[in-house]
Amino acid sequence: MSARPAGQGPAGPGGAPARAWVLLLAAVCALAAAAPYAAPTAAAAAPPAIRAPSAILVEPATGDVVLSRRADARRAIASTTKLMTALVVLDRKKLSDVVRAVPYRALPVESVAGLRAGERLTVADLVRAMLVASANDAAATLATRVGGSPRRFVALMNARARSLGLRDTHFSNPIGLDEPGNYSSASDLVKLTLILRREPFFRAVTDRARVTLHSGARPRTLLNRNLLVRRFAFVDGVKTGHTQQAGYVLVGSASRGGVTVLSAVLGDAGEAARDADTLALLRYGLGRYTRSAPVRRNERFATARLRDRDERVDLVAARTVRWTVRRGEPARTRVTGAPDVVDGPLPARARVGTVEVRWRGDVVARVPLVTRTAVGSAGLLDRADDLAGRTLVVFLLAGVALGSLHLALLRRRARRRRALQRGGTEVA
Repeated sequence: MSARPAGQGPAGPGGAPARAWVLLLAAVCALAAAAPYAAPTAAAAAPPAIRAPSAILVEPATGDVVLSRRADARRAIASTTKLMTALVVLDRKKLSDVVRAVPYRALPVESVAGLRAGERLTVADLVRAMLVASANDAAATLATRVGGSPRRFVALMNARARSLGLRDTHFSNPIGLDEPGNYSSASDLVKLTLILRREPFFRAVTDRARVTLHSGARPRTLLNRNLLVRRFAFVDGVKTGHTQQAGYVLVGSASRGGVTVLSAVLGDAGEAARDADTLALLRYGLGRYTRSAPVRRNERFATARLRDRDERVDLVAARTVRWTVRRGEPARTRVTGAPDVVDGPLPARARVGTVEVRWRGDVVARVPLVTRTAVGSAGLLDRADDLAGRTLVVFLLAGVALGSLHLALLRRRARRRRALQRGGTEVA
């Protein structure tokens, strides 16, 4: 599904080690409904009952597809099309670039920022308007100024989709209006979102309840059309969509305790159903995973004896490893290469071994094992005492051996005398 974020090496914000796209989608049965507007709680006993005809829930740090329903089905996706529009723009323009708004004749039902043709706005403000308020006039301006024309920009969108391996995705316009050939799937939308979430600007914008555009003819404050972001602190994205053909669409994201999960629901019958499905999925995913620290900096994993001394030194982890795991499936640790005896001089935090972190049968991290304190050289008295101790042991063993030999000789002589005495009696 995605490369692992930094820190799992890293996803989530800031990034975590990496995986290839998740291709296997695990089908699960919907067994129980979750309360749609409650804060996230512990893991649910069963997957939530959702109404969307196409949906997916993923945990990107592990690469797990937590829940899937016809996630590869090609469907109209409405304004979630703008996710690819944003990616192509961010690939090719600086946020500080300034462009002029193009003329745009919107239908009464369309979402717009109210741009006037010729207004000078930054790319950053236009992307904010497009992602938060789903402004079609902002998307049209970006497509024209980046691609030269909407048609050429759509060609860039489709080329980018192919480069990302989005096999169930094709675009016909940069906005998401109903048009033949403009489609994607729940799985592809989540893959696309994972790429976008590598950008701090994208993560910050899609997590805002409102944004203010400071460039242009006048300041504008726009509300986020994603009501879940506005209502629930743990929901941090991503993009809504709605057209007659697509129904109600939402790519969602939520984070708690270092765990991030992403969802997509396509084709819901109404806004309330879309939001309820998304919230149930996000709560379920957050309840199933936790961020653990199988190794912590300065945690003792072994000790070693100091050569020629009756002392020991602690061997501790050089750094902390944090890892996202499914509850009930913890990461394990194993010490390798740690010596039983160390000799000085060694500085504090000298590497003397390794702590391996293993998860699902694989080694996912290796941490240096280091001395907690400096190890000095053994002094002459230490070595003398050790030598004297070893010499004393040798003398004791030699004494025991000599004593045993002497006793054996005495017994032998005694037997001979008795034998001679018996022989003399018989002769007389």
